[in-house]
Amino acid sequence: MTSDSDTDETFLWLIGDCFRNRLKCLIQVQPVLDHMYFIEREQKDLILKKAQNESNQRAVDLLIDTIINKPRPVGWSREFLNALEAGGSKHAAQYVDTADLPSPSLEAKNDYVVQLVDLLAPSLITMKTDDVCLYCYAMDILTKEDRDNIMAEIKHNGTINGARLLLRRIVVKPPGWFSTFLEALKKSEHHELIRELTGMAATEDDKESAVEIDKPRVLKDGHELAENRDKLEEDPEEANHSIKESLDRHSFEAASGDTDVDLYNAVAEQMEETHLGETDGTPEPDCSDEGAAAEASENTHIVLRDYQTDVAIPALEGKNIIICLPTGSGKTRAAVYIAKEHLDARRLEKPEGKVAVLVNKVPLVEQHYSKEFGKYLKSQYRVERVSGDSQLKISFSEIVAKNDIIICTAQILENSFKRAKDEDGEGIHLSDFSLLVIDECHHTQKGEVYNHVMIRYLKQKLKNEKLKKEQREPIPIPQILGLTASPGVGGAKTAQKAVEHILKICANLDAFKIMPQSGQLGDTMKLPFKKIATAEVRKEDPFGDVIKGIMDDIHLHAELGPSCDLGTQNYEQWAVQKEQNAAKEENQKMRVCAEHLRQYNEALYQNNTIRMSDAFNFLRKYYDQEIKKKIAPEEEEAIEITETDRFLFKLFKDKKQKLEDLASKPEYENKGLSTLRMSVLQEFTSRPEARGIIFTKTRHSAIALNQWILENRKFEEAGVRPSHLIGGGDQSVVKPMTSKEQRDVLSKFRTGEINLLIATTVAEEGLDIEKCNFVIRYGLVTNETAMIQARGRGRAEDSSYILVEIAGSGVAERESVNEYREKMMNNAIKKVQNLDRKEYESRVKELQYQAIMEERVRTKKKKQKVMLKEDPSRVNFSCRNCSKPVCSGEHIEKIENMHHVNMTDEFKELFMVRENPALQERLLDHEMNSVIACRGCGQKWGSMMLYRGIDCPCLHIKNFVVTYSNKQKTYDRWSELSIRFPAFDFHNHAQEVADNSEDDDD
Repeated sequence: MTSDSDTDETFLWLIGDCFRNRLKCLIQVQPVLDHMYFIEREQKDLILKKAQNESNQRAVDLLIDTIINKPRPVGWSREFLNALEAGGSKHAAQYVDTADLPSPSLEAKNDYVVQLVDLLAPSLITMKTDDVCLYCYAMDILTKEDRDNIMAEIKHNGTINGARLLLRRIVVKPPGWFSTFLEALKKSEHHELIRELTGMAATEDDKESAVEIDKPRVLKDGHELAENRDKLEEDPEEANHSIKESLDRHSFEAASGDTDVDLYNAVAEQMEETHLGETDGTPEPDCSDEGAAAEASENTHIVLRDYQTDVAIPALEGKNIIICLPTGSGKTRAAVYIAKEHLDARRLEKPEGKVAVLVNKVPLVEQHYSKEFGKYLKSQYRVERVSGDSQLKISFSEIVAKNDIIICTAQILENSFKRAKDEDGEGIHLSDFSLLVIDECHHTQKGEVYNHVMIRYLKQKLKNEKLKKEQREPIPIPQILGLTASPGVGGAKTAQKAVEHILKICANLDAFKIMPQSGQLGDTMKLPFKKIATAEVRKEDPFGDVIKGIMDDIHLHAELGPSCDLGTQNYEQWAVQKEQNAAKEENQKMRVCAEHLRQYNEALYQNNTIRMSDAFNFLRKYYDQEIKKKIAPEEEEAIEITETDRFLFKLFKDKKQKLEDLASKPEYENKGLSTLRMSVLQEFTSRPEARGIIFTKTRHSAIALNQWILENRKFEEAGVRPSHLIGGGDQSVVKPMTSKEQRDVLSKFRTGEINLLIATTVAEEGLDIEKCNFVIRYGLVTNETAMIQARGRGRAEDSSYILVEIAGSGVAERESVNEYREKMMNNAIKKVQNLDRKEYESRVKELQYQAIMEERVRTKKKKQKVMLKEDPSRVNFSCRNCSKPVCSGEHIEKIENMHHVNMTDEFKELFMVRENPALQERLLDHEMNSVIACRGCGQKWGSMMLYRGIDCPCLHIKNFVVTYSNKQKTYDRWSELSIRFPAFDFHNHAQEVADNSEDDDD
């Protein structure tokens, strides 16, 4: 049984996260507010004022925000649903009460006819509005308030304005209104408007027959309508009753004799044939002024520059190519043009063309939709986007079937390919597409999801060659278009190895050719001015010395002897290895010490890059959480605190005050911050409109640097308006950014509200970031690909690329190596492009065979190792911290072939549920609400996941030691453990939950 509070929470999610845009289009705010009593009068007045002064949509937006953010009584959701129905917004009510939710197909068809009415409005506003209004009211697609408002509009402002209001009111009604509207048009003798709406022209004989058949009815209906229109002002309800009786006597047959669904289909076909306009099939259209839908109505003719046309030519001829152009040079625009030409050419074929645009990051899905493919092609083709953040109500296979261009993360496509094999056709096949566009295609390498997709392609290509030899019909495979700014050299140290790396990428993408930048582009695109700002090594570092002293004490306690310097990446790797080995050996003392050493090592890194106070706060927060984890609430049994725990807590407590005192002394700060401050201020004071990005290594440092800038008055005086931009993956210490938060920051950066981004590497690749005057890499050097990507963010004229380093850190030297590798990459691309065609094809084919064979060997080994037929009960899991036995593999089930859960009562007794410090944003039909932790030691085990209304303890394998055949091992991902666990039995668990609920009610 669902409680009122559960229903309220569900409604809150539906109106706030899921259907907000749709509701903005469907709710008529004023009449709905009349029936809502849990909102205060003052707030109602603000909403109504917003509707009068701005627009109904903005008023609905404020209404939704009010519901979400203001206090709400229990059961408010039922009142809101009643208000929608009573206020004439029944279609909106269907989205809030999901039991009445329209099917996706009916929803898409309804969108077609709404758009058709909008397009034909210039003709429709010439209707006899008062007659049509009365029939629409009599047939219940207008409310009494609608009718009165329309008639008042006619009286005061004329029939045309009345018609406009009538059209605005009927298009927001629930699906089915269109055929009723056609009936109203026919009853009021608007036969030409009916033919224009349906696209069905009658022959002369048909017209004569129609006149003869309808003549008595038209005369009778006209007479009755005139009488009833006269009655309207005297007795509206009596007039309506008379019209309904008339309609009952003369039942209407649709203009073509079709049913509602047939009418929708006919109209949709008519719109497709005449290109009046199409939708993207999305259940939640963007009704805002800034959406891609609005932009699609503009003239979006694609114009390519000469160099873009040059690189696109082979693809326009149907060949697989890789477009290799610098960041900001318009690779994606060329891809949009190629996709359009491809679909245009395939339009008359059966089946028509279908394009998949694959990206490797969730934010890129929305970006490619709104900025490129949706913007330029939505007026001609059905374009849809899908990612892990999507709230679409239909399966991916249905989305593919209904649309011409699908923009999605590569993992979603790969998952659907797997389902096609595992679930009897639920998924899709490679042959469903005629063109694959692969963004940032340099990631098509071993282990990457892009490569899994392309291995399927290469295998099918090999099978097709065999089918051709057997004179059998080959299976269609799509054309491939790869996009990249920097394929890199893959760690190559010689020119020959660099060429092999480029050839391997070409082979993996089955590229006919790699198309590098032309001479024209090289002449017009200037690289940013590069400089290295070196900070002095600080003479004294008492804060760091205290931390190193603590680490030495831990080494002695755990009998550990590191062979590398503290505060380095090598030390981090050493500590991780020690922690993993200790977990497998059930050495809790060493495992806990190694985990704490990792935190101190991170604090040392922060001490060398950001403020001492940030490093101290990092440690304090960590120990606060650890102590809180050990101290259980009153209702829970206490967690055992070991001698090692006491030693580590006391060690930090004893040094805590000293660290805090040292952190407040600016004379001991690292010199890198002052060098960074000087570089930023120089950029902002030497330019009238400065805009830049600072790249840093960790999320914590990005947040801390942003706070440092906000607290420094000199930055404010120079006009610096900063914000941080970090990734979206889950972390225990730093709260990730959701995709919406990332989009909001980038939008503000684009408009100038923010003019300085402090970002992790999430901003290096792909994201459409506004032109920058300067890019600063703050002590951050990775590989040549990242360097090229980051430098490419400096797109404005006279831009700067600055590397800030600490003297002796080796950062400048590694940057020089990357510059050398960049030259190697460019030379390698030229060599590959200039290879003899036969040699190129021979080497590519050899690499493709090699890739397929390697994949087969890996699959075979995995199957042998994997124990796919092995009984899961032979695998056991124990707590990674205290080594307590947790469960057997026989108790684990998989949800959506992804999430591993244990639903047994025995397991529930072993863990406690705690607040998640970094809540995940809502995903499709499950959400991560809180963490589960060992009841004995407080070690995090995973998350409590709400799946289709059922609480499911979801295990994260990295928190356990896995025992199989008397061997213990740790894993980072479930995919590394090759055991086939059974699928989650939803019906069985739902029945158990329902039975328990009934027991509770009794």
